[in-house]
Amino acid sequence: MRKGVEERRKELIYKLMIHTVNKTVEQLMKLTLKELETEYKKVQNDCHPHSDAGSIHWIHTKRQ
Repeated sequence: MRKGVEERRKELIYKLMIHTVNKTVEQLMKLTLKELETEYKKVQNDCHPHSDAGSIHWIHTKRQ
């Protein structure tokens, strides 16, 4: 079971590093699994697919 927890921690740290969290790898390594999951949920909420730069934005233009 301990191995599963460590694998999950490594996975979350990797994902948080990709999303450029304002923390260093060393800071992330010190966090517990619960704290890492909380950080990841915050990132997921901030990176909603419909509010990012890659989403479709309707521009109101006059049709001719």
